[in-house]
Amino acid sequence: MNAVEVKDLRKTYRPTVALDGISFTIGEGEVFGLIGPNGSGKTTTLRILGTLIRPTGGSAKIFATDVVKDPDDVRRMIGYLPEEAGVYNNLTGNDYLNFIGRLYSSTAEGVDGMVRQAAEISGLGNRLDERAGGYSQGMKRRLLLARVMMLKPRLAILDEPTSGLDVVHSTHIRGLIRTYVKDFGVTVLLSSHNMLEVDYLCDRIVLMNKGKVVAAGTPRELKEAGGSANLEEAFMKVIGNG
Repeated sequence: MNAVEVKDLRKTYRPTVALDGISFTIGEGEVFGLIGPNGSGKTTTLRILGTLIRPTGGSAKIFATDVVKDPDDVRRMIGYLPEEAGVYNNLTGNDYLNFIGRLYSSTAEGVDGMVRQAAEISGLGNRLDERAGGYSQGMKRRLLLARVMMLKPRLAILDEPTSGLDVVHSTHIRGLIRTYVKDFGVTVLLSSHNMLEVDYLCDRIVLMNKGKVVAAGTPRELKEAGGSANLEEAFMKVIGNG
């Protein structure tokens, strides 16, 4: 079974066409990347798959479950980290994780287990006892990713997971993504402007421009097809700026 099946997906914000009939599939256990410039339709795609907005046309399924017809069932299978996600600044990191845990587990043991897992994932140690309002951007992002991964979703949807982070925090998050795919079989769909990150993390990628898929394949295939030294160069050639 595919983890994700997108077929002729369309989204229009009149008069703007955000998605113009895109199609792709993601295999279970893959790390799959959506790549493109601002306005290419990446975030719109992620929001549709995350059941936050409805498509204008086409279809999208998560583990054979339609995101429009059965959104509640889809939400039970996914973890979603938007690029603009924030934390509750007046809560400590531990309080925030406990709050999220209680939304997903009816037992104290279940909550405690998720919070312990999240603490390990975040790598924030004793800083979890401090209010999140005093965290750096990198620390907040690690806390948010821990919140997603502690739920062990079948599909993790990550919009720019390392945006604005330094090398230390970015490296921690990339390692975490790879570990969860390997150890727990989580499927990951991510968007990123960082082509080195995409090359390192993703098994396959889709290049998007102006609401359309303009190329797809493994990072190596896309580089070889364009005779390019790196993904950034390959992408610029595909969209006609290389």
